[in-house]
Amino acid sequence: MFKDRIDAGVKLGLALRESNIEDPVVLGIPRGGVIVAVEVARILKAPLDIAIARKIGAPFDREFAIGAINSLGNVILNEASIRELGISNEYIERTVKEEIEEIKRRLSLYRGERDTVDIGNKSVIIVDDGLATGLTMLSVVKGVKANQPKRIIVAVPVASYEAVKRLEREAEVVALYVPEYFYAVGQFYEDFHQVTDEEVISALNSLWTEDIK
Repeated sequence: MFKDRIDAGVKLGLALRESNIEDPVVLGIPRGGVIVAVEVARILKAPLDIAIARKIGAPFDREFAIGAINSLGNVILNEASIRELGISNEYIERTVKEEIEEIKRRLSLYRGERDTVDIGNKSVIIVDDGLATGLTMLSVVKGVKANQPKRIIVAVPVASYEAVKRLEREAEVVALYVPEYFYAVGQFYEDFHQVTDEEVISALNSLWTEDIK
């Protein structure tokens, strides 16, 4: 479906441009979502910032989300999965603390001394490289709402039906592809390599440098 995250970002940006969104601000979710978001922001000629949230992974598979936490410390948990899997409160508390520290590290590393972009009364477009459960994105949406934007648009190249339904209650959702059979985001990319911190910083700086010129 998509060659890589850059290809996905271009296609997503072109689709969003057709909507003539007023006062757009693009927020990319690191790491992979930032690569997509840079292309979206470039096409929309919109300011770009980062929105960091971290999934709370299950003990047997950290990629399986049982919850998420955003940079404001708001925690969302999938209580049904936690009960079904018999996951302890101690594990949840310990993992939340670990992820808060990782959020702080990433904010400092990616943004540096740069000020945050004002999103009050703006059309905020939150971009990731795809949605599986949607819990991480939901955590970001909750945090963005605290800043009283005009609109919140969740924009992704691909999403599961479950994630779209979960997020439609909280925001507008633009997903280029919602497949009938969804296993993982990576199955819809030819290249879905693990994005490094260095790639995120390089992508952000490439656009932020363009803004200065």
